[in-house]
Amino acid sequence: MRTIGMLGGMSWESTAEYYRLANVLVRERLGGVHSARVLLDSLDFADVETLQSTDRWEEAGALLADRAQRLERAGAELLLLCTNTMHKVVDVVEAAVKVPVLHIADAAAERVRHAGLGRVGLLGTAFTMEQDFYRERLARHGIEVLVPGADDRATVHRVIYDELVRGIVSETSRSAYADVIGRLVADGAEGIVLGCTEIELLVSADDSPVPVFATTRIHVETTVERALARTD
Repeated sequence: MRTIGMLGGMSWESTAEYYRLANVLVRERLGGVHSARVLLDSLDFADVETLQSTDRWEEAGALLADRAQRLERAGAELLLLCTNTMHKVVDVVEAAVKVPVLHIADAAAERVRHAGLGRVGLLGTAFTMEQDFYRERLARHGIEVLVPGADDRATVHRVIYDELVRGIVSETSRSAYADVIGRLVADGAEGIVLGCTEIELLVSADDSPVPVFATTRIHVETTVERALARTD
């Protein structure tokens, strides 16, 4: 089993799920008391959120690249960013290390294509929904991406930063997300990509009339497969 390097803390609420899932999946695959070989570097999300909100993405990329190099030096053989939004700077991270960095949108796109779907709705932070770094990555796989309208985008973003990253899971917000999903489906979405690692703490398949692609779980499943296969 290769050692997985997790660059987390963005937020720790979803990073905890990354760690849990990696260990559950390895135990399921190998049996007994097996667990995942993981190196975890958890950033202070307040620092990252400040860089996001002030549009200091170059600094954010340098920060994540430095921490990725530390994980590599510590022995990580695969790296993953435990976040969707910060894949905006994944190219900087990839350039800083020699080990593979597994892109969350590539993993999600593979599942969407495997399901036979070609058009999905995307939920995430405003950065992920409104900028092109994530949508274009999905488009490379032949997937058309729909995003919510402006008011719905604001709602989705607010819930992430005001509630989910703080550990608040509200039935009111779950209902609001279900309404947003319903409007995306009415616009033609065949599936919904939960393009923020915290959203699946709130939303499940039961909240959508079409398939839901939970990127945290998909990212971890893909990583564990690679770690156990020991191939690139």
